[in-house]
Amino acid sequence: MTASSPSPAAPRDPELRVLVVVPTYNERENLPRVLPAILEQGEAFHVLVVDDASPDGTGEMADEMARTSKGRIHVLHREGKEGLGTAYVAGFRWGLDEGYDLLCEMDADLSHPPERLPDLLEAARTADFVVGSRYVGGRVNVVNWPLSRLLLSVFGSWYARTITGLGMSDLTGGFNMFHRSVLEGIDLSRLRSNGYSFQIELKFRAWKRGFEGVEVPIVFTERAEGESKMSGAIVREAVWRVWHLRILHIFGRL
Repeated sequence: MTASSPSPAAPRDPELRVLVVVPTYNERENLPRVLPAILEQGEAFHVLVVDDASPDGTGEMADEMARTSKGRIHVLHREGKEGLGTAYVAGFRWGLDEGYDLLCEMDADLSHPPERLPDLLEAARTADFVVGSRYVGGRVNVVNWPLSRLLLSVFGSWYARTITGLGMSDLTGGFNMFHRSVLEGIDLSRLRSNGYSFQIELKFRAWKRGFEGVEVPIVFTERAEGESKMSGAIVREAVWRVWHLRILHIFGRL
């Protein structure tokens, strides 16, 4: 399904249902903290844990929490570690099939503040997609990052913004909320990125389809438990993927 000329964002139904998609791989220590924190934000919020066969038992713990959640926690098990982008696509497809109005990306490690979910939802009442931004307004709202990681992230967003022309402050961030019409309109089967460049591609394709996005400021806090999934391969993919997206757009193949 394609949306070649979506209408401007309009006020939304107040009774929106939100599915927060949380990809996991070895997040057993974080799950008992992050899932209740999401559900505490209101009855509108449900969670889908997309687990990549975590050897530490994350998937089994998610199943246990789902059984006592009164239908608000769901679990999607995958056969192995297949990457962040494909996890989100699988979660989006599940949420669309289940009829959710909004689908939200969120890390499992509490680096994204669950208490800002209502603010993203409020912004989504008049926008097609919402970006929880670490850098909006020229400020850097990051806690406990080493300087090297901070510079890499800030440069990455500047680099992606310069090449794609998408005028948002935080293109690489992963705390984002989309109306179902956006995800249906960009055609999920065409997404090719799998690491953090997935976040750039998702926003870029939505923007090029004419959907309206806004940024909501957040404070990003580095994980306290578990290990970061950042790697050199993820950075390299992001470097060349933005050029690939630009070329696809130039030749009308986006």
